[in-house]
Amino acid sequence: QVQLVESGGGLVQAGGSLRLSCAASGRTFSTYAMGWFRQAPGKERLFVARISRSGGSTYYADSVKGRFTISRDNAKNTVYLQMNSLKPEDTAVYYCAAASTGWGPRSVMPTQYAYWGQGTQVTVSS
Repeated sequence: QVQLVESGGGLVQAGGSLRLSCAASGRTFSTYAMGWFRQAPGKERLFVARISRSGGSTYYADSVKGRFTISRDNAKNTVYLQMNSLKPEDTAVYYCAAASTGWGPRSVMPTQYAYWGQGTQVTVSS
């Protein structure tokens, strides 16, 4: 079992940057692929990015490609989401999640992830 705790959210102006962190408990962090999702009020939870167990492969939603970077440090049991050139439409609660399955067409679906953090709010003002 993995427990996840996100941090780093906040209020930022459009064009600014934030770095989210997700700290995982347990000694099995490196056996999970990690993902970031986001959910705006009244909307479904959407895939943002994912990184493989080793960190060698990354995947992004088209809406964040070129602006966001996912990374991980297995020695620190932490996954990061660097968000640059933020836009008001990036405003949402951001969640990290852990998956034991490999990347596939369904990997953008929340149901493919077994463990979730509590979320951190990101608000981008115009």
